[in-house]
Amino acid sequence: MTMTLPDSIRARFPLLENAVYTNSCSQGALSGEVRSAYEQYLTDWDEKGAPWELWVERANSARHRFARLLNATPDEIAVTTSVSAGVSSLMSGLRRPDGRNKIVISDFEFPTIGQIVHAQELVGAKVEHVPPTEEATVSLERMAEAIDDETGLVAITHVCFRNGSKTDVKEVIRLAHEAGALVLLDSFQAVGAIPIDVRELDVDFVAGGTLKYLLGSAGLAFLYCRADLLPEITPVQTGWFADEDIFKMDIFDYSPSATATKFESGTPPIPNIYAGIAGMDLMDEIGIAETEQHVSKLTDQLIEGLDRIGAKLVTPRDPAKRGPMIAVATTDDYGMVAALAEDRILTSPRDGNVRLSWHCYNSEEDVEAVVAGLERHSDLLAR
Repeated sequence: MTMTLPDSIRARFPLLENAVYTNSCSQGALSGEVRSAYEQYLTDWDEKGAPWELWVERANSARHRFARLLNATPDEIAVTTSVSAGVSSLMSGLRRPDGRNKIVISDFEFPTIGQIVHAQELVGAKVEHVPPTEEATVSLERMAEAIDDETGLVAITHVCFRNGSKTDVKEVIRLAHEAGALVLLDSFQAVGAIPIDVRELDVDFVAGGTLKYLLGSAGLAFLYCRADLLPEITPVQTGWFADEDIFKMDIFDYSPSATATKFESGTPPIPNIYAGIAGMDLMDEIGIAETEQHVSKLTDQLIEGLDRIGAKLVTPRDPAKRGPMIAVATTDDYGMVAALAEDRILTSPRDGNVRLSWHCYNSEEDVEAVVAGLERHSDLLAR
């Protein structure tokens, strides 16, 4: 069903009644559906006591939702508590028999990926960073230079959390695969706002979560692993729910699942699974492709407004090179965020910039309110 955005859905998000919310890059706004999902969890707990068969089934439902979201199979999806948990498990078992022990990452990665990648240096990995261009994009030329016959893995972000720059994911994957390297894509700043098809991308691993544009909450994430790679990876960071048969209760050996559940750990985050499913169902109803088109129009409008007031855009202007978040340079990012909050315009700071992220529920009026707010506090804008 195609919906008219944002008028058809704004009423589902009570926060929007008294605030301009432009902070979906940190956390999506709370919907009535997600609040009701938490209430349903409490009701199930209250009425059924410890319905673990139901809760395990809810976790499997989340697995199927993630698979549908990415055009993957459920066996290729691990349901995790965070990107950190999923990627750490993956890296603990990712050993290349051909001796490729080099990991290439961009300078745009979130600390989760950077820290986990550098932790691999303790077990013999070499790490090489690829710096961005002056236009604040991931340089394909520098990527091509860094990826060589020693490279086993290339880690890239889909959209940079600091400045909203969007990576040319397909081209990086092509460069990596031509050199015999695998690719890990961090989709957290994209999934739910940008359609992601793992088959079309031909990507090896994808990590993300429900906290932001999937409208869920903290504590629920996923790791996708391409099916043909599963037999090659045996994590040493593991837990009960990674076993081939969790109800066997076997303490005498390590028998990981043959599917991507091998990357899971202990007890699933059941309350967050309820909320995450509700958020994904809502985005399924609204439409991710429709959201991307809607957000693109709002971003064009925002950039026109920023130019009008003389604000400095940090994000690339090319629509193909930016995601749903725009960064504006300030002289005091925390001061600007606080000043806008006084006006009930909710944003977030990063690297000296104020981050403005749009979603399905944002309107043209929101954009004009943000531009007016920035102009009111122009003494905090960098020129």
